[in-house]
Formats: sequence, structure tokens, C-alpha cells
Amino acid sequence: MKSDNSQKSEAIEIICKDGERLQGHFFKTGKSASGLPVLICSATGVKQHFYMRFANWLSEQGHDILVFDYRGVGLSLSGDLADSKASLTDWGRLDQVAALECLLNRTGHEQAVLLGHSAGGQMMGLMSNHARIARVVGVSISTGWFAGLRLAFRLKAMWGLRFFVPVGIKLLGYGPTAIIGLGENLPAVAAYQWGIWCAAGGYATNATKGKPEIDFHNQIRMPIIAFYAGDDDIANDATVDDLMRTFPHASKQVFKIQPAQVGLKSLGHIDWFRHSHQVVWPLLAKAIKGE
Repeated sequence: MKSDNSQKSEAIEIICKDGERLQGHFFKTGKSASGLPVLICSATGVKQHFYMRFANWLSEQGHDILVFDYRGVGLSLSGDLADSKASLTDWGRLDQVAALECLLNRTGHEQAVLLGHSAGGQMMGLMSNHARIARVVGVSISTGWFAGLRLAFRLKAMWGLRFFVPVGIKLLGYGPTAIIGLGENLPAVAAYQWGIWCAAGGYATNATKGKPEIDFHNQIRMPIIAFYAGDDDIANDATVDDLMRTFPHASKQVFKIQPAQVGLKSLGHIDWFRHSHQVVWPLLAKAIKGE
């Protein structure tokens, strides 16, 4: 049965600077656009369709919306996963840049809001067109720095990303992240890089070492509004702080939401965009509007 969300969106193709073609969906607001367009950037290993209900709802609040899959993920995977050379660096430096330009060209706006879920809101420092972002609203954004995680989860994450996934890459040619609950299986380079960045802290700053031409962290000036849950195993006080230090000149607001505050039993890292947790959507909408 075809969903309402698919009926209200237009499938579009996004062409990156290096010629890579990404697949996305554009949601045109049904009313006159009262707010800036919004680019939804996914979490690692999460397909664009996970955000469709939220994107449809947000378009009804007066925003044009673009959601897409990174190269090597979901609809943007071309060919076998084991053949994909996609990296996290590519996602920030090429894919998010192209998606932002596509949205602005489609809507005629000079700037857009970047709504980033986890990794999607952590890579502005790799974006050459960061000045075209009016503000960033980050959900569950952090560096995932192993040293900042509680011990039990730290050991689990280190075992998964630094042992199991690398072994899986050697055997399969891709990162078998799905079997350990880390979203969709990933291209080998992206999966391996994920473990390295989490071990080192500082997230995308690890991609810019010795490469000043792709490092924009110190140039980021737009406001960053970050939300994370009190029961999130990945985004916590330490790992969120570790991310915020990588944007020293940005205006930052950080909100820690306890599930009970919004009448929920749990919220965690992923559930913010589930229909069952839509009670938090107005919080995100206010931040998107800059209220």
C-alpha cells in the first residue's frame, strides 16, 4: 500500500561535484512558505525513508524540505555495497554540500536550515558552502567519543566498531553494522572511518588533519541548536561537549531532554523522528524557526 508520505513528495536526483548521483525526496509545503527551507541530513546507516513522516509534518508547518540518502546508502547505493568507496568524509564534503545547493536552487533561497540527526549534524566543518546554512538544528549530535561513554556501552561500542566491523570488512568487503544494531550495513571505508573517529574524538576534525583546504571548523559562525536525550548512550554530556569544542566560533545552545519531561518512557538516540515520539517534533520546529 502506498504511503501518504510518498504521495506528497517528489523524488529528485542530486548531482555531486565528483559526478556521484544521490537520490532524495523534496517536500513542497502546501501553504505559502513561512520559513526557510530545511535540509534533513540522516544519521549514519539510517535511510531517508525513516524521516518521511517527520518531513511531511514539517512541510505542513510552512517549510520546503529535502531529505536524501548519502552515497552508498539506501536509494543512493549504486551496485554492490562491497564495491562502494564512500567515506564519511565524502558524506560531509560532497554529499551534504550538493544536497544543500540542490535545495537552495529548487527553492530560490539564499540560505537553509540544516536539520542533522547524529552524524548528519556533525559535519558542517567539511562543508565548503557552510555560509549558506542559516542555522543548524542538531538532534543526538556528538562525537561518539569512546572515552566519553559509560563503561559498559564504551566496551560494546569499541568491540563493535574496532574489532567486529573491521573483521567483517575483511571477510565481506563492507561494514556489517546491521547485525550489531548500528543501522544499515555500510561501505567499508565509511564503517572503518566511523570507528577511527569515535576512538580519537573530535569527529570530522580527524578528516582534516594535514588538509587545511577542507577544514572549515574555525569558520563556522551560524547558530547551532543541539538536542540530546538524557537516556542516549551515544550523545551525552561529554560527547556533546567534545563536538561543540570543534566549532569554537559558533553560537551554541544545548538542550538535554529527559524523556519524562515530554511524557515519554524513552527517547534515546534514534527515536526522535518516529511517529510514536512526535511529541518532540514541535520542539524541533521551534528551533528550526529560530524561536
